Amino acid sequence: MSLVTESPTAPVRRRWMVAYALAMIGVAAGWFGPIQILLPEQAARLAGDDGKEALLALVTAWGAAASMVANPLWGALSDRIGSRRLPIFVAGTVVGVAGLLVLAAADTTAAMVSGWILVQVGLNGPLAALAALIGDRVPEAQRGTVGALFGVAQIVGVVLGTAVAVAVGQGAPGYVAVAVAVPLLGIALVLMHRDTPYNKDVKRTNWTALRRPGGQFAWAWLIRFLLNLVNALVLVYLFYFLSDEVGVADAATWVLILTVVNVLFAGIFGFAGGVLSDRWERRKIFVAAGAVILAAGTVLMALVPIVPVVIVASVLVGVGWGAYIAVDMAVMTHVLPDAETRATMLGVANVAGTLPQLLAPVLAAPIVTALGGYRTLYLVTAAFALIALACLPRLRALS
Repeated sequence: MSLVTESPTAPVRRRWMVAYALAMIGVAAGWFGPIQILLPEQAARLAGDDGKEALLALVTAWGAAASMVANPLWGALSDRIGSRRLPIFVAGTVVGVAGLLVLAAADTTAAMVSGWILVQVGLNGPLAALAALIGDRVPEAQRGTVGALFGVAQIVGVVLGTAVAVAVGQGAPGYVAVAVAVPLLGIALVLMHRDTPYNKDVKRTNWTALRRPGGQFAWAWLIRFLLNLVNALVLVYLFYFLSDEVGVADAATWVLILTVVNVLFAGIFGFAGGVLSDRWERRKIFVAAGAVILAAGTVLMALVPIVPVVIVASVLVGVGWGAYIAVDMAVMTHVLPDAETRATMLGVANVAGTLPQLLAPVLAAPIVTALGGYRTLYLVTAAFALIALACLPRLRALS
């Protein structure tokens, strides 16, 4: 069965790529500053050492559940209003910033849950818009490069959000600083973005992808889900892993150090991989390399929880994640059914990125507390990476 879809042919300019990357950095900072520093600290402050894991799991699970619903709905709304992305970008950013401000004032479990739900629902708006813009404006020959920017910008946002939380301070100042950073980083894209889809100059492209449940989109979705679950499991209890298992004195600072190490290598390998994947016209080899290297890094974390080895493991996780995100968006846009439902289907695809946020704390909490601790957690994480590798041969639509 042949799939027919529309693809832009005119290349995007570098200044648009820069504005696009900055906007994605802002969205990622809004997510990962809270996830890595602010939410764990707030959970420990409200619930104490005995209840911090359970409270963090509760808050992140509710947020991820809301996110899983919100992203496809934002995408469907975007498609409904004629493939215009700017209103979705702005509206979602406003809701997300409101959620961060609720978290800044939160002093109860209910307030934490409510604030994080608002953040997740809101920031899925600009995420959905940014993902759809790749299909709207970027020709196939540039999708490895721009898709890599989409992924690399997310991990740069992780560093920015974490650095802001450490530098400004945990608690309310950190949340307020992140709430300011998110819209500021999106301004350039809003100012230069013409609110029309960039598909006036298109070509009709035939793909050899099966468009049915269990077909190419489903396999791509499953691989994305598994590798995002690996990343989520590495991050979700990193703060507690460093303080309780590795035994570092200042866990927040070490989270920042390891995040910088991770992002440096992920950014280098992600961007280089995206450019090379366009040049070589190959995607699957990058996914395979990413899965294997992610598994190696998490095995090291499991077996040798000492600072020098954890640093090496962070390098490997960064390299592996970079190899995967180099082609992630190129893979997903390749197996989309048509231009008219682009944002909706990318919203469904983004569930594979948000659902792991829901499952990671649910899986990790009982493993850490009752089923073997952090060694078991990271060995299970490595297994998920290898399952993704085993699924890759079924993705026959790609070279």
